[in-house]
Amino acid sequence: MDVAREKEQLLSIKVMRLTKPSFVSNIPILSESKDLPGNGGKLSDFYPSLGVAPNLTGFTMGELLTLPQNFGSIYLGETFSCFVSVHNDSIHNTQDIHVKTDLQTSSQRLTLSGGTTPPSPSLAPGACIDQVIHHEVKELGTHILVCAVSYTTPSGENLSFRKFYKFQVLKPLDVKTKFYNAESDEVYLEAQIQNITQSPMCMEKVALEPAADYTVEELNSTQAEDKKHLIFGGFTYLNPMDTRQYLYCLKAKTPAGAERPSLIKGVSSIGKLDIVWKTTLGEKGRLQTSQLQRMAPGYGDLKLSIAQIPDSVPLEKPFQLTCRVTSCCERTMDLKLVLNNVTGLVWLGISGKQLGKLGPNASMDIKLQLIPTVPGLQSISGMRLVDLYLKRTYEHDDIAQVFVYSDDEGAP
Repeated sequence: MDVAREKEQLLSIKVMRLTKPSFVSNIPILSESKDLPGNGGKLSDFYPSLGVAPNLTGFTMGELLTLPQNFGSIYLGETFSCFVSVHNDSIHNTQDIHVKTDLQTSSQRLTLSGGTTPPSPSLAPGACIDQVIHHEVKELGTHILVCAVSYTTPSGENLSFRKFYKFQVLKPLDVKTKFYNAESDEVYLEAQIQNITQSPMCMEKVALEPAADYTVEELNSTQAEDKKHLIFGGFTYLNPMDTRQYLYCLKAKTPAGAERPSLIKGVSSIGKLDIVWKTTLGEKGRLQTSQLQRMAPGYGDLKLSIAQIPDSVPLEKPFQLTCRVTSCCERTMDLKLVLNNVTGLVWLGISGKQLGKLGPNASMDIKLQLIPTVPGLQSISGMRLVDLYLKRTYEHDDIAQVFVYSDDEGAP
């Protein structure tokens, strides 16, 4: 009977996850006169551990703390902590004990402990080697904790064994972003953050870390009496499945020696969101999104924007506006301004005026005057810019709106 038997191990290993307790609500158990206890007392008199408040049999003493009965949930960005204990179950001393723990994910294998630690010289019967491991999980999906133990028996034989512990890392937040491009070259980012865990969380920090080409201003607070107040109020809790919206304004930086910010073209990285939260018992979690990509609007060869214009003007009285022309191409342009009158507004000045040369990515300001002839909300149109080099005309209509009021009505 030569049956191969697995070597009996002298050591054993146990792994326990370290986590905070959770709240559990106790439901009071009441009895009626027809029940088994009868009038001899309530069930809470026989079982005080039910947590029923004295003289208030219909109410419990509140939420109680309970230790976790299973591995529990682990969310991306939280810290995974566990207690690893190697125990000598035999009656013999063992030597050269080496304990190594690795974490295997779908993409990599990380050594958490024991990679460079020298072996323990000996372990007496009934003694144990304990260690606590902390690791911030940064990847979703299945994780396998691999615990490997090697040692030398009193007879000089080298033995080893491994144990595997599998757990899932879940997604704690659902983050959605939207971009809004303003005419003033500002970019507004709206971030919608939803708590998709099973418990409330306290949002400790939600910040946008801008890329090198941008500066950022957060628009989630108001200024009052030299203090900032969050628009969400004094509570920063986010209940399960609740969503909160955050708004940020980004502006392109002005290069050194330049008068205006550089024109951002194509796809550019604007930065990443940094989110920090805490659970109900203070466990901390942190997530950083990948670089958020923004597609800059296309303006063709020329971009026309309004630098200055009044909101309202009186009827039949001239007013002034300032237009800014920016070159979006890599060649020099020789521009001529042509003005065409439209209903409601009449241009003042000379049509066909040459503006001069405009270099690549350069800008120029043009001051113009108009006379309103019809009251009401009027749209400014009829501007034509002609490139004399290529004989190409760029038409600009509905570039701005102005409210025209009569003198007897007064300004709104």
